[in-house]
Amino acid sequence: MKSFVTILCLSSFAVGSICAGEVTYNAPKQEEPSWKRHVIDVETGLIWNIGSNTPISYRIVPTQISWRIPYSIKKDFSNGSKLIARHQFSLIGDWIQNGPEDYYIGLSAAPSLEWWSADDKWSIYFAAGGGVGLTNSTDVVGSQGQDFTLNWFAKTGVRYQIRQDLGIYGGAFFQHLSNGGQTDPNPGVDALGFTVGMSFSF
Repeated sequence: MKSFVTILCLSSFAVGSICAGEVTYNAPKQEEPSWKRHVIDVETGLIWNIGSNTPISYRIVPTQISWRIPYSIKKDFSNGSKLIARHQFSLIGDWIQNGPEDYYIGLSAAPSLEWWSADDKWSIYFAAGGGVGLTNSTDVVGSQGQDFTLNWFAKTGVRYQIRQDLGIYGGAFFQHLSNGGQTDPNPGVDALGFTVGMSFSF
């Protein structure tokens, strides 16, 4: 009986102490959607030569690490979705799986146009831009004429946000490589295929 009384007294004391103090509620912090944040994209895939610039059946594994900055332009729609534009900068590391060269390393920059659903879960993206890079050119007919090579790309697809800071995506990818007429002949590569990737926002 004494034990029961002791426990009851201690419980009453604890409840009284809590009631006497100031009780506050901290609401969970609302994370900003991906289009308001910096994003790192890591993607890879497979593209095949589709042009007539070269007789070589190039097959390339394109890999890019891209940084997309927070949006700079936004258009809101009545259903809650929005269209945003921002910039992206990419480090390119292509493995030339079938072709006389072995690799292509470069840099590129492009605007990124993205439509986002009202719940910020889904987006459709489009980006097109270009830059410069290096490859290990050869004397094979139809190969790149020199090591220094320009690049141009375009891509479109769908993204899904697993969390506000983590997304997955995939879509069509086109890449053009050539030296801008600095050699004659100037064989370029027009390759089309797909890429898949993951996005990390912060």
